[in-house]
Formats: sequence, C-alpha cells, structure tokens
Amino acid sequence: MFDPAPLSRRRFVKKAAGAAALATVPYFVPASALGMGGAVPPSDRIVVGGIGIQNRGKHDLKWIMRSPEVQFVAICDLQQKQRVAVKQIVDDHYGTSDCAMYPEINGFLDARPDIDAVLIATGDRWHALASILAMRSGKDVYTEKPSCMTIAEGRAVVETARRYARVYQTGTQRLSEPNHVFCIEMARSGRLGEIHTAYAHIAPWDAAEMRHDWLPAVAQPPKQEVDWDAWLGSCPWRPYNPAYVSGGWRGHYDFHTSCIGEWGAHTFAQAQAGLGCSESSPIEYEYVANDSGDGMVTHFANGTRLVLSRGNKYWHGSCGERFDGSEGWAAAADGYSQPDVSSAALLGEYNRVIGQYVARTGRSLDHMQNFLDCVRSRERTVANPDVMHHSMTTVHAANICMWLKRSLKFDPSTDEFVGDDEANSLRSRAMREPYVY
Repeated sequence: MFDPAPLSRRRFVKKAAGAAALATVPYFVPASALGMGGAVPPSDRIVVGGIGIQNRGKHDLKWIMRSPEVQFVAICDLQQKQRVAVKQIVDDHYGTSDCAMYPEINGFLDARPDIDAVLIATGDRWHALASILAMRSGKDVYTEKPSCMTIAEGRAVVETARRYARVYQTGTQRLSEPNHVFCIEMARSGRLGEIHTAYAHIAPWDAAEMRHDWLPAVAQPPKQEVDWDAWLGSCPWRPYNPAYVSGGWRGHYDFHTSCIGEWGAHTFAQAQAGLGCSESSPIEYEYVANDSGDGMVTHFANGTRLVLSRGNKYWHGSCGERFDGSEGWAAAADGYSQPDVSSAALLGEYNRVIGQYVARTGRSLDHMQNFLDCVRSRERTVANPDVMHHSMTTVHAANICMWLKRSLKFDPSTDEFVGDDEANSLRSRAMREPYVY
C-alpha cells in the first residue's frame, strides 16, 4: 500500500525487521518486485478499488490500470453481474484471480483499510455520497461527473475533502486535454485580449425540465442480484423497473441533472477556467423561454458572461467551449485535431502555451495521471472539489432558473439566491435514510 506519511520510528522498525527476515530467504526475487526495469515495487503502488463500475466506468478502470503505479484490488457494486464483469477485467489484466468483490459500500470501505483511492462511476445520484463516505474512510477519490445532485451536495464534498485532507478529482477530463488547455490558457493569459464572453455546450437531447413521474412497477429481482434499495440510495423510494438499472434513469428529476448537467458538468468547468472563475459562480442567470436553456446568459461578478449553447453554433463536435476576446477567439470540442481560432497566427503559439501551462502548474496532460500524481504529492488536482462545486453550482442554478421560469441573482460567497426563498429551497433535496451524509 502506498503510504505518503513520513517514516516514523514504528514504521522504521517494522521495515527493518522485514528486511532482516527477507535476507534469510534463499529464493529468487523477480526484478519487477524490486522495482527494477522501470517497474514499481508493490510496496510503493497506489492501491485502488472501484465503486459502481460500468459503461464509462470501464473506460476509467482500464485507464487507471494502465499506470504501473496502480494495483487495482477490489470492486464494490450493488449489481452482481457488474461485480463479476469488473472482476474479470481486472483479473485478466493482472493475470490473477485476486480482485475481491463487495455488494455494499459501507462494508467495502470498512473492510479495506489497505485501499488508498477509489474510482467512482455510479449513476449521478450516488457520486457525491459515495465520495463523501470514501473520503471519511481515509480514501482519495476520482469520481465521474456530474459530481453532485444539488448545490448543498457540492458544498458537502468540499467540506469533507478539506476536513479529512483527501485528494479529489472529478472526471472533467477535458481540463487536462491539450486542445482545451490551449483555449483556456489563451483566454486566461490575455492572448485573446480582454475576454467578454465564453460559450459552453449543453447536451442536445432531453430538456431542462425533467420527469417527476416514475416507471411502472416490476417484480424486484433477488437482493444479491440487484440491491434496489441501495440503487436508489438517498433518492425517494420508487418501484423497481429494470429500465432504471440499465440507464433509463436519465431524464428523471430524482436521478438526473438534465441536459444542462449532462454536458455542462464538463463545459462549465472549462469555460470558467478560461474566465478566471474556477472558484466562483455566476451572480446572475437570465431566464430564456425554451425547454433546454439554450442561449441562457449568465454573468460573473468580474463582468464576463457565460452563455449556454446547444448545437454547433460555436464549434463542431461535442462538449465544446469558446472564448471571445477583444483581439480574437478560440474554441475546442471533442474530435478536434487542433483548436479553432479567429486567426491562424494564434495557433503558432500552441506549443509554447501548452509548455508554459505545464511549467506553471506542474500538471500532467493526462487527467488520471494528474490524480495519481496528487495522491502522492498531496497537492490539489486540476478538477479539485472547489472547481467541481462552483461549476456544478452553475449547472444547478441554471436548472433552477429554468424550472422557476424567471431570472435569478446568486451570491457565490454564501451559496444562496438573493431574495428568493423558492429558489433557495431547491438548493438541496431530502435524503432518504440511511443514505445520508
């Protein structure tokens, strides 16, 4: 198990005793076990477990296991078939049968004090609570987005990470991808002149207004196959329907953050980074009379604007952001070979801008590697709890603006809407026992 703590007298004596015992053992020790040939010895590896791994989570699982620094040892999932599937992936990767399986999160966290970090890729409703429980148990967290269901949940993640001194990274991986980093840095550094507007992509499906009904009841499977109560977590009780478990929870208020949260969880963080507002949120949200929030204008205290945009008006591809300044603009989205810019001359600075970013921050341009580096160094990740909370606050406030069908004012210093009790009542949701933080 990787241990970032200083070498205490107790640990020194333990290590010395272990070394003396090893000296008497007359067998061959593989070079990889000693860290030779570029391998990381087991004692120095970061021990990782997973919570709720499927779909996007399997991509993350393979991503983190590519690192020689990592030993993935256990999967916790309330679905039996997913536990077995992930164990198979892990065991095939290492050529062993060692990956342990757990059906319940608290039992998993309590049973594995050896685990340094967890990879969380549950449905949206569990991201914040699983992160909080894991950090309380002394584990660092990499979690998929959207990383909280409410403004209050986001604040709870921030406070938990701070109280327990845990490293946290939310899966807004474009904050680490070179094309997006270039656009963010072009805006942040003043190379585009004075930035007045950023545009952020929201998903082109579903609506801001979500369903408040529920699917028809179907007989529940045995608990060992799918723990339906645990699947619901802190959400209100709903009758079991297999469509929920296979991804049909999207578009339902109980479980989702709407078309705004689906991509805005990424793109708002990207846009706010370029605006220099990663640790703040807009103070005004202008209601727009459509079903998605397309075209909503939000205003930051520094005078810049963030505009929600659906479709490809400002980019091609998905999850894009664009920055407009007094001397030009830059945009990027998925699938770009290079960013879009107002002048080809701006691309001449591409390598310099990326190099200066890496030199200034010391961050990897691999989002997962940034997390692993910070697990060792205890530095803040690029998508740390504050970055997550403030970008997700923008998501939730924009949703609330659309639900109430009126413009709103917001105070990021208190996480409160100004003079609007109804809007403030939507900053949190009731949590069903025992799934509370």
